[in-house]
Amino acid sequence: MDVVDGEMKIEKEYDQGFRVEHEGDDHQGRLPESSKIKKKKQKMATRCDQRYTTPPPPPLDLPIKFKKRIRAFGGSDIALVIQKCLFKTDVSSGHNRLSIPLNQIRQTFLTPQETEFLNSGNNEKKCSEMEVMLIEPSLRRDTISLRKWEMKKASGSATLMYVLVGKWNSVAWRNALREDETVQLWSFRINSKLCLALVKRRAKSNGYFIEF
Repeated sequence: MDVVDGEMKIEKEYDQGFRVEHEGDDHQGRLPESSKIKKKKQKMATRCDQRYTTPPPPPLDLPIKFKKRIRAFGGSDIALVIQKCLFKTDVSSGHNRLSIPLNQIRQTFLTPQETEFLNSGNNEKKCSEMEVMLIEPSLRRDTISLRKWEMKKASGSATLMYVLVGKWNSVAWRNALREDETVQLWSFRINSKLCLALVKRRAKSNGYFIEF
């Protein structure tokens, strides 16, 4: 279709939804750079490192087999602490800890006395810790240490988090935990004593989670 008086002359139009090329374009049928950048951004948006800008799907209830295990120990007051993708540092043997950032915790799981106790530490090398029972994804029972850390950043700011330490490397190895996997940490009480349960989750195509 020709247009007079110096207006643009449309040369091509792609049925696949590519943009219309105009006089002077030299793409010669190639995908425009803007489209390539858009596709790259869409791929990046699906990566687990975007988990803070896109909230995770609503969590499911605690799996039945974990509920039965907790009831068998006389546990109650079950509550979801956090749902997160595992970082590389969460499964690195050199770090030996699972991070639980305070700004991602779903609800309070500590009593005021427990909070005060964990706050009494000075830093990640000299800090108070609680020994708690942990039910692993395999349903194995073990004990693990809970601490509160203040992680310093290069910028000078700090991030507060709870961490599971001590036997964490063994937990990660026994349960084949991998970077970018989604896990949930649940709390419960046995005779008022804090206990934890770790559940692995797998994201389905519809965005909901199933038990791994």
